[in-house]
Amino acid sequence: MHIDTPPLIYGTAWKKEHTKELVIQAVKTGFIGIDTACQPKHYHEEGVGEAIEALAKDGFRREDLFLQTKFTPLSGQDPLNIPYDKKAKLSTQVAQSFDISKTNLNTNYIDSLILHSPLSPFEDFEAVWKAMEEIAQRGEAKQLGISNIYNLQTLQRLYDMANIKPSVVQNRFYQDSGYDKEIRSFCKINNIIYQSFWTLTANPHILQSKELLGLSKKYNKNVIQLFFAYLHQIGITPLTGTTDLEHMQSDLQSFDITLEDSEISNLDSLFE
Repeated sequence: MHIDTPPLIYGTAWKKEHTKELVIQAVKTGFIGIDTACQPKHYHEEGVGEAIEALAKDGFRREDLFLQTKFTPLSGQDPLNIPYDKKAKLSTQVAQSFDISKTNLNTNYIDSLILHSPLSPFEDFEAVWKAMEEIAQRGEAKQLGISNIYNLQTLQRLYDMANIKPSVVQNRFYQDSGYDKEIRSFCKINNIIYQSFWTLTANPHILQSKELLGLSKKYNKNVIQLFFAYLHQIGITPLTGTTDLEHMQSDLQSFDITLEDSEISNLDSLFE
């Protein structure tokens, strides 16, 4: 099942004690999509919940926000701060993590529940996915997804196994993976939203390219806005974690731009 995903999602990793204030700022600036995780090592999920609570007092309704969180397997957790019982079976870990997320976020449902990374062996991967499907079947997660999946065969295997198909793939968008060409093609064919993170950090060479600089002059927009506009037009939903108010405002204005087909083809060549 697909729900409407905003064209740009605010990422809350590594915001620590500033999470609440930054999420409030992001939403008041115009962001409606917020990405977090039940992973204390990198995310302060409670801070997102505190922000939502504060925003509600200012008239921002929960149902107008797109909330995305993740179940992070043991391998991605800080061994000294695991948010669920590490000795419990995988399905119980998923259930415990999800209950904590709902409490942290002051909500009784999540718009998008992501598995933070594939598990090995595949039987473990399947057990976790089935536990996530149970949450979705209860209507407590509107859609399911998978992050950090860079092997097309693994993604195909998940897709074939799943009763509730992944609606989202969230991956690092960088040269080392060939910009996930094959995975993005699979996503397009199967109506899966491809979300990108590390979109700006990993791509200074793209932002400094003569192609983007030329378009920047033509459209009187900055290179980040042109890059986000391009990604939007080729079906990619980027995450941004900027802490700067002007950057937040500027990033949200990226979608006023409509690039011509020839300009998109030109930019495509940067990712060959």
